[in-house]
Amino acid sequence: MGDNKQGGHQALYRKYRSKKLSEIVGQEHITTTLQNALKKGAVNHAYLFTGPRGTGKTSVARILAHELNNLPYETKQHLDIIEIDAASNRRIEDIRDLREKVNIAPINAKYKVYIIDEVHMLTTESFNALLKTLEEPPKHVIFILATTEIHKLPATILSRTQKHSFRLVPINKVSKHLRHISDQENINIDDDALDILAEHGGGSFRDSISLLDQVSMSSDHVTVEYLNQLLGLAPDIYLEKILSHTKTGDWSSIKSILNDLEERGLTANMIAEQLIKYLSKLIYSSPDRQILNILNNLMEVNGAYYPKLKLDSVLIEAAMANMTSEQSPQQPTQYKSAEPKATTQETIPQLIKPKAEEEAPVEVNAEENIEAQKSSTEPKNSITEDITQIWPKILTTVKEKNNSLYTLLKSSEPALVDDTLTLKVRFPFHKKKLDDHKYKSIICETFEEITRSAPEVITEVNSSVKPPLIKPVDSAHASLISNVQDIMGGGEVINA
Repeated sequence: MGDNKQGGHQALYRKYRSKKLSEIVGQEHITTTLQNALKKGAVNHAYLFTGPRGTGKTSVARILAHELNNLPYETKQHLDIIEIDAASNRRIEDIRDLREKVNIAPINAKYKVYIIDEVHMLTTESFNALLKTLEEPPKHVIFILATTEIHKLPATILSRTQKHSFRLVPINKVSKHLRHISDQENINIDDDALDILAEHGGGSFRDSISLLDQVSMSSDHVTVEYLNQLLGLAPDIYLEKILSHTKTGDWSSIKSILNDLEERGLTANMIAEQLIKYLSKLIYSSPDRQILNILNNLMEVNGAYYPKLKLDSVLIEAAMANMTSEQSPQQPTQYKSAEPKATTQETIPQLIKPKAEEEAPVEVNAEENIEAQKSSTEPKNSITEDITQIWPKILTTVKEKNNSLYTLLKSSEPALVDDTLTLKVRFPFHKKKLDDHKYKSIICETFEEITRSAPEVITEVNSSVKPPLIKPVDSAHASLISNVQDIMGGGEVINA
């Protein structure tokens, strides 16, 4: 928002822009150092200001340029204070032109100050040309370089500048500053609403003040509820309820909240981002394995091909992991595919690999028979338990360690033969996840705890693998079945 030439509204971030180093808020570790250096006359020939956008790098550079020359701060550009945008002046020719001009003495100031913004955008050739000037600069020239991406600067440039790292301003300081501006401008806004503005601004004064300017034009009284609607934010109570319902396995209520948020105009990416922020606060104050798993999965929503389905899948998985036996009916159900109905034997998941076909009997002498009987009774250092007996316990133990892995294992068909555990899954992305070294380590560790022997784990994709048997749900969970069907690629739910 710019100034109105007809004498109208002036953008608040311009009106309240600091004009002295002593007025800068939140960067005292920098301004104090610069003020002391100016008092002692210890001026450096090149400064490097680095840090996130909106933290005051360019503002401090302009103020420093004026205070170096004992000039009052003005918004219009001074002849001896030259600002260069490296994004649009990045060529070697531009820097060569600068090198020729630096030798010209200041017109009416002590120093000629060059402020180069977004300096990381310069080409390699331009950096090399600038380096020659930084190595032996004229005494009347001072460079102030600013960047948000210091890692892109050559080490030779870094070593020839005095670096100052700007940081995001604490939310409480931003909120306090917004209150000061609100009082000066007679803006009627609640303190809680100011906190939301400060947080939404991400620690940037410029962004936060611009938001305050925006909301002040849209309502005579800015409340939290109004601000949530205007900025497309989910109220904390919604986020709290989503987490609460995942812990009780109540997907139906979660879906209802998501629908409500979508009607407010929030996209899946926006909901995921706010859930991440909300859960991040909880994970530090009260560490929880399930919250950590949800957080990790929510990170993938933004880059998903279909963010809405990914968000639903993350929350469905979290809810399913916490469904209790009381929430589910007693009679199991299974999915019926579009193919002809299979026989009873085919519908039962293959938990044990079938033995090889019996070979023709071979005659052995008595000694060999006795020796074979002996060896069969000797204990072996291997997993001899029936997988059907130990698998439920394996799942229960894994669930305590990693909910995501637990859900994957529930949808797989395990087979244990000669200390080799084969996990058959329907989808390639399930195999990819199970092949992760972290997940395989948890599986082996769990087997060793229960059987005192760790198997070799291999995975394979098999389209004939049946979905896990899911206990039928009542009407309160009907939408859960519908969403699971979508994820599994369709199918009809029937009673077994």
